[in-house]
Amino acid sequence: MSASAPPAAGDGSLRRALSFRDLVVYGLLFIAPMAPVGVFGTLDARSHGAVAPVYAVATCAMAFTACSYAQMVRVAPRAGSVYTYARVGLGEAAGFVAGWMAMLDYLLIPAVAYLFSGIALHALVPAVAQWVWTAAAVVVTTALNLAGVRTAALAGFWVLVLELAVLAVFVVAAVVALAHDGARRGWLTPLAGEGGFSAAAVLGGVSVAVLSFLGFDAIAAFAEESAGGSERVARAVVTCLVAAGVLFVVQTYLVALLAPMSAAELAAAPGRQGAAFYDTVDAASGLWLHHVVAASKAVGAAFAALAGQAAAGRLLFAMARDRRLPGLLAKVDRGSGAPRAALLGAAAVTLVAAVWAARRDDGLDRLVSVVDVGALTAFALLHLSVIGWFRRQRGALRPVVHVMVPLAGLAVVAAVIATAAGAAQAVGALWLAAGLGVLGAQAVRRTTG
Repeated sequence: MSASAPPAAGDGSLRRALSFRDLVVYGLLFIAPMAPVGVFGTLDARSHGAVAPVYAVATCAMAFTACSYAQMVRVAPRAGSVYTYARVGLGEAAGFVAGWMAMLDYLLIPAVAYLFSGIALHALVPAVAQWVWTAAAVVVTTALNLAGVRTAALAGFWVLVLELAVLAVFVVAAVVALAHDGARRGWLTPLAGEGGFSAAAVLGGVSVAVLSFLGFDAIAAFAEESAGGSERVARAVVTCLVAAGVLFVVQTYLVALLAPMSAAELAAAPGRQGAAFYDTVDAASGLWLHHVVAASKAVGAAFAALAGQAAAGRLLFAMARDRRLPGLLAKVDRGSGAPRAALLGAAAVTLVAAVWAARRDDGLDRLVSVVDVGALTAFALLHLSVIGWFRRQRGALRPVVHVMVPLAGLAVVAAVIATAAGAAQAVGALWLAAGLGVLGAQAVRRTTG
């Protein structure tokens, strides 16, 4: 049933070198095991204290997208991820739009991660400027990506082990604090909320929580490099999502139990929400764990960017191979097997964006405000691709998996886009308009050529 099998080995193709573990590592690196650190306070306030169910529901919501990825990676097991899937499911034009929109996030999310790393490292070593740390993170991770997908995956594995070890230390410290001092909130409060469970409040936090999962889909970008074929990639996508969901629910439940401020107090003090996770760690275990978590986030953010940069390189490579971008980006290095030009192109864009933001006081806010809409739009086209492809396959269409699940995923994505910041919507619309202009120019050139 595969519509687009990988090309034969040689120039213009990628090496099958990634194991199942490598694929999951890339996904978890991009997501980051402690992704809720920055948004815990916001979610706690929005959900009236029921932050654990927010992540449980968000995991279920993103499962629709994971299911659609699992379906399409079997149909088109090639680099390019959603670009390739929309191309075979909806046509050339839709494929280009999906790739173009995904490109926005695949280039800017790593820039945000690099900036996070620079901010954290500057806080630990103030003598070195924030932008210098940011640029250094780009250089180091780009070098690893250029060394080859196996080298980058191995380095990423050990960084992920470090992040999970820090998370384990936090869990143990939280359990010890709970055993010694007891919970500041009721044991069921993080599940039921303060003053009773509110489904509306929980759903109000889901639109923010689903953004913590962006990045698990990067696994699909490595379909051509999976040693076990498309079935292994599909399992890795689902495994990564479930693992992240469990980690998010556990850590937010524990933090909510120990939080020194109630959800109502956080809602009344928006300025305290961003640091709520760290304030809880400080109150429960002291500054030592705060510094350990901060250092882990600094290193982890850089390697989340490594995974994002690698996925961006594969997207640029796939679009260039199909002559949708300059052909230079489709070259594969014979020594490392990496799409060197595509990786360097992605690194150049993220370097400029990250350093620009690092040198501005409002750089982080400006950069964060424009990410996510591109990926969400690409998700929408992914779901439509599942319906479009299987509708044409006589005897293969399964109404639940190939119609109802994608439609449910499409509804989730549409809701999140609708609640996104106005700046993000505006940038997404401008980027889409630019992509349609490029698509139109390419069509004219092919017609006249």
